[in-house]
Amino acid sequence: MKTNFFPSILALGAVTISVMSCNAEEKDKAPAIDEAALEAASQERDLDKIIELTADAEKGSQYESLRGRAFQARGVANFYDAKIKESIADFDAYLAIVPEEDPHHWQRGLSYYYAGEYEKGVAQFERHQTVNSQDVENAVWHFICAVRAPKGTVEKARKDFIDIEKDSRVPMAEIHMLFEGTGSEEAVMKSANSGTPENSEARKNHLCYAHLYLGLYFEALGKDEKAKEHMVKAAVDYKMDHYMGMTAQVHAKVRGWVK
Repeated sequence: MKTNFFPSILALGAVTISVMSCNAEEKDKAPAIDEAALEAASQERDLDKIIELTADAEKGSQYESLRGRAFQARGVANFYDAKIKESIADFDAYLAIVPEEDPHHWQRGLSYYYAGEYEKGVAQFERHQTVNSQDVENAVWHFICAVRAPKGTVEKARKDFIDIEKDSRVPMAEIHMLFEGTGSEEAVMKSANSGTPENSEARKNHLCYAHLYLGLYFEALGKDEKAKEHMVKAAVDYKMDHYMGMTAQVHAKVRGWVK
């Protein structure tokens, strides 16, 4: 996905600043919070402890903001560990604190897919479309959730497939054509293998995306062996540590294709 404004697990270095920047008026209003323990937890990246220590944070305070960031980061960590239900619970807790961020939260949509909550996934990606209108990946995740939703079919999902015109990333144009029924596996691979030096990090990244989305495509079509072939390549041979690269690894774990 192109949009990624959420803090990463390691972005909690700013937590200490947030802890120490609460003004006197906020301190007077808020329940007593052990700032020394909270600062220590932030330095140790102890998300569980941060969440525990901010349980009584006042609504709208910087402590509550810190709590939300910890829920978001723990949700990402749980997703990376293939703890799908736990990731959704944490993302829900984050969005309860900042509900205005719901349309941006494509990460929860991915978790919905792996939890089998396909209708919620469809709705999440439809909301994301309102704030990120030119992302092929959003259209694809909407598609694969729609296929698996009750009464969903590939034909119906293609009829409702989100049109994207301006995603210039490699190999997104070819991936979009594949899912709409006008492209091919060969075209996706040809695009991913061109335009960058062989064995470069950029080439590896393009191939990671290509195999990830080919894996999802064949899974949507019910061709599990082809899905496994491509997804394992994305998860192992072209392993990347960004969110979508990690998604390939999570997918392979959830399906039992890798340990």
